[in-house]
Amino acid sequence: MLLLSIDTSIRGCSVAVHENSTLLANYDLHTDRSSSSMLTTLMETAVKHAGFTLNDLDAIAVAKGPGSYTGLRVGVSSAKGLCYALDKPMIAINTLEAMALQLNAFYPGHLLCPMIDARRMEVYAAVLDAENNFVQQTQAIIMDEHSFQDLLLKHRIVFFGDGAVKCQQLLGTHPNAIFPKKESYPSAITIGELAAKAFQNEHFEDVATFEPYYLKDFMSPPPKKVSSLA
Repeated sequence: MLLLSIDTSIRGCSVAVHENSTLLANYDLHTDRSSSSMLTTLMETAVKHAGFTLNDLDAIAVAKGPGSYTGLRVGVSSAKGLCYALDKPMIAINTLEAMALQLNAFYPGHLLCPMIDARRMEVYAAVLDAENNFVQQTQAIIMDEHSFQDLLLKHRIVFFGDGAVKCQQLLGTHPNAIFPKKESYPSAITIGELAAKAFQNEHFEDVATFEPYYLKDFMSPPPKKVSSLA
């Protein structure tokens, strides 16, 4: 089983190639903006350096969101294009679930709360246990001093991701709230690990109708006011 995985949930992009759950190649590009051309180059390079061609792939996996509206659209569109061109199945993985998989081995007995920055004091977040099961489902949360208080009474929670900065401002002094110093980003590596399991269970998406998990409607910035000389 050969999988190509893509994550464009936030800035930049990440791609990985797995063969039977073994990582063969991985490339990450951390820039403020990602583009379909940059992503295409990384995908082709990763597959080539793994010793295969795109035709050798058995499936394409993509982070479905939540995350950046533009980033998710680029990633899903690229995954769909490959699936159509190669006649391969597509697997979609929750971005936050894949983020939790990065840390669960390091925090046994803790709950994990991956966070992606939204706007103002809002974050996209979920809470998972050490076995990567959802304790609190993915949602958009406007952070305040009462957020997560019920869970924090009984559990130690690791808050991480680029949205955790907002959380730390409010909960940083709570004895059960943990904020790792090392930054964590969504990665195609854990997208591929979860996708390998999904492939075995034939959890494939309908390529024609699939849409990213935006979680909330896209809000464009307000138009600029143009002064009149009249």
